[in-house]
Amino acid sequence: MVFHYLELKHPRRCRMILIYTTVSTKEQARKMVLHLLEKNVIACATMTPTTSMYNWKGNLKEEDEIMVVCKTLMGEEAKKELETIHPYETPCILTQEIGSNTSFTTWVMNSLDQTL
Repeated sequence: MVFHYLELKHPRRCRMILIYTTVSTKEQARKMVLHLLEKNVIACATMTPTTSMYNWKGNLKEEDEIMVVCKTLMGEEAKKELETIHPYETPCILTQEIGSNTSFTTWVMNSLDQTL
């Protein structure tokens, strides 16, 4: 795997990425986050209970879910890995480049760099 950010080595040049998705249970969320951490494609994640409303195959649904927000510098790698393990038939996987304070970006960079 090629780590595009390693050549940059400066936190101001790194692009922080948030990845958002939801799953049905806390156990699914925990298992998914652990997998992404073990693959070293995210630095950390938060898991928050939420309620989702949506149309699914012609029916209005309201479901309790767990929202997962991952922080990484490796957006594409993390998104691809998430697509392979997500339990939903049609998962919502959103990525967004965001600004970040330098100390947090440095921590994320070092966290992702630790196994190389």
